Amino acid sequence: MYIGAHISIGKGFAAAVEQAREIGGNTMQFFSRNPRGAAVKALDPKDVVMTKDKIQAYEFGPIVAHAPYIINLASPKDDLWQLAIKVMTEDLARMDTIGVPFLAVHPGSHVGKGLDYATKRIADALNLILQGENVTMLLLETMAGSGTEVGRSFSEIAQIISGVEHQEKVGVCLDTCHLFGAGYDVKDNLDQVLTEFDAVIGLDRLKAVHLNDSLQPLGSKKDRHANIGEGLIGAEALGRVVLHPKLKHLPFLLETPGGLENYRREIQFFQSLL
Repeated sequence: MYIGAHISIGKGFAAAVEQAREIGGNTMQFFSRNPRGAAVKALDPKDVVMTKDKIQAYEFGPIVAHAPYIINLASPKDDLWQLAIKVMTEDLARMDTIGVPFLAVHPGSHVGKGLDYATKRIADALNLILQGENVTMLLLETMAGSGTEVGRSFSEIAQIISGVEHQEKVGVCLDTCHLFGAGYDVKDNLDQVLTEFDAVIGLDRLKAVHLNDSLQPLGSKKDRHANIGEGLIGAEALGRVVLHPKLKHLPFLLETPGGLENYRREIQFFQSLL
């Protein structure tokens, strides 16, 4: 089982790997840059080498970077759309340098322009970002469906991918809280959800799972993460997620409240299931 949590890279990538290991993780997720802005520090070559060495020495599973929240690949405003393209292009190159295999991103919001406009706008952006030379794969994250979010259904994700030229560079990251909010019953009908995913998108595109309980009920269209076992999905159901034969090879990343000590307890819980 590859399980970890969202770790701060404030002290560098190598320090983040150490922190992930200290709480019992064997993978991790981090923001590719300031999550609320476009600011980013230049890579430190020494830190990059140390990071790669530690990942190999600790036999870490696939690591996932997460794009900042300001990204809107569906934005009808050209300046914001171009900013999203610039940031994603830069971050894919940075993750290539570090050796991070996956960069997850929220697909975007159509802000009133409609779904068909948004899925094409996102695909057009990805065709500018993905030139076929990058090693890091971009992962579209499933969303709960709040407001004008795109990616609330498997069909919306598939519609985006269908317009991308380099489809081999695009994967999917499932979020259990988002899925539940969008109406996919991962609590009582996990097999049915995965069967639908496979039929619409293909399980071969599934590369990572955000492992979160939900404060809001099934189909609420709200994204409210809860600690494992303290939400409406529940620890037992989330245990079935990490042990599912079609999922158990994937990296599972916690994004639950409470900080490092909470992450440590939750990682221990899932590891105990083995």
